[in-house]
Amino acid sequence: MRIVFAGTPAFAAVALQALVDARFDVVLVLTQPDRPAGRGLRESPSEVKQLALRRGLPLAQPPTLRGEEIMAQLRSTAAQAMVVAAYGLILPGAILDLFPAGCINIHASLLPRWRGAAPIQRAILAGDRETGISIMRMEQGLDTGPVYLTRTIPILPDDDAGSLHDRLAALGASSIVDALPQIADGTLAPAPQPGKGITYAHKITKLEAAIDWQRDALEVDRQVRAFNPFPGAFSLLRREPVKIWHGLAIAGGQGAAGEILSCGPHGIDVACGNGTLKITELQKAGSRRLPAAEFLRGLSLEPGERFAS
Repeated sequence: MRIVFAGTPAFAAVALQALVDARFDVVLVLTQPDRPAGRGLRESPSEVKQLALRRGLPLAQPPTLRGEEIMAQLRSTAAQAMVVAAYGLILPGAILDLFPAGCINIHASLLPRWRGAAPIQRAILAGDRETGISIMRMEQGLDTGPVYLTRTIPILPDDDAGSLHDRLAALGASSIVDALPQIADGTLAPAPQPGKGITYAHKITKLEAAIDWQRDALEVDRQVRAFNPFPGAFSLLRREPVKIWHGLAIAGGQGAAGEILSCGPHGIDVACGNGTLKITELQKAGSRRLPAAEFLRGLSLEPGERFAS
């Protein structure tokens, strides 16, 4: 099956690798232009670009898909379908209608729940117990197209956005490899999404990562997990920002919201609106991520001090 692949980050690169390994004929790879990254803000290629270069795949990085040049290039591929995974550019209607088997998206949620940009983080923040992959045929609406198949996995109590991302990337890769041959031969037909249960996974902002210690400890725990590895949940300690990378909601503990109740080698217990968060990994600005015991060796804390909301 001749396919065009469009994707940018690691989630997409896992799918592209699986398609290449399964011997699909990837006739063109689209990814976003190189972006400044890191402290030096040097131009950095996407994970998909790096993989395409290693595998010798034809590559294009158009800044938009609305020009005649990219349309002509896509027509020349004579591909049956375009597979899309976390690409980051809007596909105009002309491209959606270009391929006989359509444009097929690998989406990291159980549609229609969590349509949009940040389904992994939103599922954790909401306390969902499961999520999954939807293989869908794209249309003009935001993740509104009919779904070929879904596969479900549990959200584990210790899952953060990073670990859940990796499991969903692997699941998405295997799902698209299984689905494409059935889509090509017509044995797998898409079904319209239900009209009920629609939610939107709006893009994550850094402001959301500020911890409100008045909230329930379970909510704070989900916030920490949802924003790991990006952008990192944070709070102020002695007027300096500190990122909280790992914690555990525990019952009990009395104190003002944000108050440090105890410090020890196993963690820093901080009072929430209800319950306590035991912080086990954290990071001062300009430093590295540290287990709580090591953090406390460099910064002595006392019960009664407070993290500011």
